[in-house]
Order: sequence, then C-alpha cells, then structure tokens
Amino acid sequence: MSRTILLVEDDRAVRRYMEILLQRAGFSVVAAADGLEAMKLALSTKFDLVITDAIMPQLNGYELCRFLRRHPHLARVPIVLLSGAERNGDESIKPDAYLTKPVQPEQLSACLAKLIEGASDV
Repeated sequence: MSRTILLVEDDRAVRRYMEILLQRAGFSVVAAADGLEAMKLALSTKFDLVITDAIMPQLNGYELCRFLRRHPHLARVPIVLLSGAERNGDESIKPDAYLTKPVQPEQLSACLAKLIEGASDV
C-alpha cells in the first residue's frame, strides 16, 4: 500500500527535488506551492503525512500546522516541518518532527520511516 504525502514547499526547484525523492522512496505525492493551497488540498484529499516548509507566502508552515492540529479529522496526521532557521518557540505548533534545510535524503527517509511506524501503532 502506497502512502500519500502532502508536500508543501514554495520553492519550485526544491519542491520538485523532494517530490522525486519521495516518489523514489515509494510514496505518492500531492504537492502544494504554499500553505493556503495545502489547506485546500488537506480538506479535499486523503493523505498520510505532511511535509511543510516553515516560511512561505500566503499561509506559512507554522500556520498550516496550527490549522491541521485544530481540525478534528486532520489533528493526528504526522507533520514534518522544514526550516532553514531555528524552531519557532510557539508551543501551539506541534509538528511531529523538525528537519533543517537542506534536508539530506537519508535523514528524510529515517524521519518518515519513524513517523509512519508510529502512525501504524495508533
């Protein structure tokens, strides 16, 4: 069974690179260019995990994370927040993992394997 990842990244080249990495790892990928587009997709598409950039136009990754955690049907979906900066100190934002950009393929694979394994235990 292929898992579907909602990938949210405003940099088109980075988004495409990550999309290829994820597809090669056996995932189906639904991609969004910003948090607003991702929010719309989240309400209309079934996915197993979210990978989102932290800093984006329209609606950033922190705001997307907050939206997902407050939505009754999406609150338990694992979220990986990607950032080139330090973690946001806002405790209302609860991603399951933080990864620093640029993300190494092995680091991403290990993180996703851990989150998917944890999600299957629920």
